[in-house]
This record gives sequence, C-alpha cells and structure tokens, in this order.
Amino acid sequence: MISFNKPLFLGPEVDCIEEAINTKISGNGKFTQECQLILQKEFGIQKALLTTSGTAALEMAAMLAGIGIGDEVIMPSFTFSSAANAFARLGARISFVDIRPDTLNIDEALIEAAITPHTKAIAPVHYAGVACEMDVITELAAKYNLFVIEDAAHAIMSTYKGSPMGTLGSFGCYSFHETKNYSMGEGGALLINDAAYNTAAEIMWEKGTNRVQFFSGQVDKYTWVSTGSSFLPSELCAAYLSPGLHCLKQVNDKRLSLWNRYYEQLLELSQSERIALPIIPEHCEHCAHIFYIKTANQEERDELLAFLVDHDVYATFHYIPLHTSPAGLRYGRMVGADNYTTTESNRLIRLPLFYNLSLDECDYIAEQIYSFYGTGRK
Repeated sequence: MISFNKPLFLGPEVDCIEEAINTKISGNGKFTQECQLILQKEFGIQKALLTTSGTAALEMAAMLAGIGIGDEVIMPSFTFSSAANAFARLGARISFVDIRPDTLNIDEALIEAAITPHTKAIAPVHYAGVACEMDVITELAAKYNLFVIEDAAHAIMSTYKGSPMGTLGSFGCYSFHETKNYSMGEGGALLINDAAYNTAAEIMWEKGTNRVQFFSGQVDKYTWVSTGSSFLPSELCAAYLSPGLHCLKQVNDKRLSLWNRYYEQLLELSQSERIALPIIPEHCEHCAHIFYIKTANQEERDELLAFLVDHDVYATFHYIPLHTSPAGLRYGRMVGADNYTTTESNRLIRLPLFYNLSLDECDYIAEQIYSFYGTGRK
C-alpha cells in the first residue's frame, strides 16, 4: 500500500534529539532559537516564534489582535477547524465567504460585502500552498482598519509576487504537523510583521510571564504579567524540526518534482475533461504541499477513492465545509451564496505526496487513475 503521507525524516533528526536530551528538553533552547533564526532569515521576517501547533500560532495571532466577544472574522469555509476555532474560542463570530473554483482560496471579490462595523480581521487560508490574492486583501484591510492573519499552514516556501507567504499580513501562521512539508510532529510558528507586538507575544508565549525579558537582562526577576499559555514547544520537537529547516530548498525541490510528475502524467486526462488539475496563477510560486484532482461529482470521487484503495493507493478527500458543520452553524454564518465551496469540496481527491515518495510510485498512481477511467495514455 502506498501511504497517503510519511513525515519528513532526513536522518540527522536522531542526533539532534539525542543532543537535546543530553542538554535541554524544555523549550527555548538551542534548537528552538536556531529554527526561529532560520525562519527569520529565510523569509525576511522580523520575528518568528515556534509554537506547539499551527493552531497555537493562530490562537496567539487572534489574542495579539485583541479579538473578542462581538467581533467578526472573515475566512473561507473550505478550511480546517483550527482556522475558525482560534477566533471562536475568544467569542468572535465567523463570517464564511465562498471560494474561487480555480485556486480553492477565498474569493477576494466577495470579502468587502462581508465586512461590517464588527469585523476585526480577515483570515485568508493559502490552500495547497497557493497564495490568496493578497494585494486585494491587504488593501481592504487598510481601507477598513482590519488585521490580516495569514493561515499559511500549507504555504511555507510559497510566494505571492515574490513575497513569502506569512509575511504580507499582520501575522502569519505556519504548521509543522506531521502531514506538512516540514515537521516536528506537532508544532507551528507565529510570524510577527510589526515589532510593536514582539514583547506582548513573548509574554503570551511564556505563559503570561516576562521570562524572556528576564533571561535577556531586561528585568531583574520574572513574574506573571499578562494572560498567556504554554505556547512554547519542547526542545525535543524543535530538534526534530531543525534538519528540515536547514534543508528548506532541498525538500521543496523534491516535492515540486513529485508534484510536476503527477501533473505531467495526468495532463492528458485533464485535457479530455475527465478530471480537473490544480491551477497555479502566474504570479504565485507554490510549495507542492498538496496534489489534488477534481472529479465530475461526489459519487465519482468516492468510487475513485475506493478503486485506489483496492489497488494499494491510499488517497483521501479534504475538508467538509465548516459552514455546514455543527460548530460552524453555531459560531458562524455563510455570507452570500455557497456557489463553489461545497461542490468543489465534494469533487476533490488528494493524492499521496511526501518527501520519500518515488517518481515510480507517482507513475503507478497515475496509471491506476487512467485505469479507473478505462483509458490509457497515448
């Protein structure tokens, strides 16, 4: 069986974890600081903080933005529950907006109609590592004095008009879950684009204490000074992540080679309109986080998924739209029509894509898809 995912493992992780065990296993040691510096240098961000998850990064961003009861946050419904939870748990209402059928990202043309006097932030999600139309989003945010909180969980190494994802909003949030391109098992990172939030973020990150300021000599003792939580991950997790971040381009190039192989192999099926392939706008560079195809409808999707499992390929669908879920109905509302969110979700299949997947395995998976449609490549 070809697995859907295998976490990134390059080899040096074992030695790094052993070093952490022998020196420091609690957070904010050598490996945490090293990973943060790599993110800051690679993406030109003034401050990055590792977190216990991508969810935690979103929660910190929501807290730093001062989001609370009565506020509204605009986001797509086609996303993971974490994106909405980070705001709903603070008392905000979620305004779900339809997606574009080409990139499956929030339709930027529909955002302004969803803005009300209660709107506090826009939270775009860069699906599959393909950037949302950030020029429009940041212009709307400036016009209405809103925060932009980028959910870049899929998008480390992706760019929009040359700018790294996570660096164009007020805050950016990465995920290093085991399913992501770079992994620490469970983990993430908060990118802070305005230095005015650095101290508040560090206090929040260290359980509401000024511990960071104490160890840097800014205060003579540390104490509880504000609200916060255990957002700081274990040094063991940072040690696992470190080799991957040291090989950002190597990993990205390999994943792109696999993504491109799928695309080339399946292009004929797309040209005959049996399936639809991902669309990448010319001004976007993606990180090959997900390779998906879209079938004609949900029935065909489910039949293809079952066929692939029968032929030793574990593929899967993706998000159930949040606005149709029990929590989505409780904590949010769909603004405008759902023209594409549900229909595109029902058509989508994610194919296996991970660092150690081989080109031969990509070819085999493509062959099975052709077989399902009763055709071979010319």
